[in-house]
Amino acid sequence: MAEAKSKFESVREWVVEHKLRTVGSLWLSGIAGSIAYNWSQPNMKTSVRIIHARLHAQALTLAALAGAAVVEYYDHKTGAKADRYAAYIPHKDFK
Repeated sequence: MAEAKSKFESVREWVVEHKLRTVGSLWLSGIAGSIAYNWSQPNMKTSVRIIHARLHAQALTLAALAGAAVVEYYDHKTGAKADRYAAYIPHKDFK
């Protein structure tokens, strides 16, 4: 009997299947959070607030891309990626 997947394993599988969506979501949440934080800071020009928000979101995006690269490397090393796509490749028996 197969065990139920843990919440972490389910999230990890979703991230593996949707890497770009994950990075985009992190960027969007990073820029929104940074704008919200910067707007609470007094004595700052609007242009500076927007520039800071962009820089924070860019750093978060780079970290997310690095994380996606680590996940891709791990999948490649363990062979999980090859197993996942093997079903889509037609195999012919040469006898």
